[in-house]
Amino acid sequence: MKRICSIYKSPRKNEMYLYVDRKEALSRVPEALLVAFGTPQLAFDLVLTPERKLAREDIAVVLENIQKQGFHLQMPPPEDEYIEHLPDELLRRNDPV
Repeated sequence: MKRICSIYKSPRKNEMYLYVDRKEALSRVPEALLVAFGTPQLAFDLVLTPERKLAREDIAVVLENIQKQGFHLQMPPPEDEYIEHLPDELLRRNDPV
């Protein structure tokens, strides 16, 4: 199944994204989620297929969520993941003297 999606980023939470079918836009996203998410900012449109790889999401789950509930919410990675990717010199700078 091929689906053209619009991906919106949250102005409130870094790396939080909302995937929706481009034709439906935000019409199926619950109002309470939109309030918590903040005013969605269109990041880009993307063609999603079962064969496509996404960096942090399982494509099958994304497509199923869009089909069943009208959206997929990508949460930011846990803070631990940010620390793992910091260069060692930045981590040492914060070590106690």
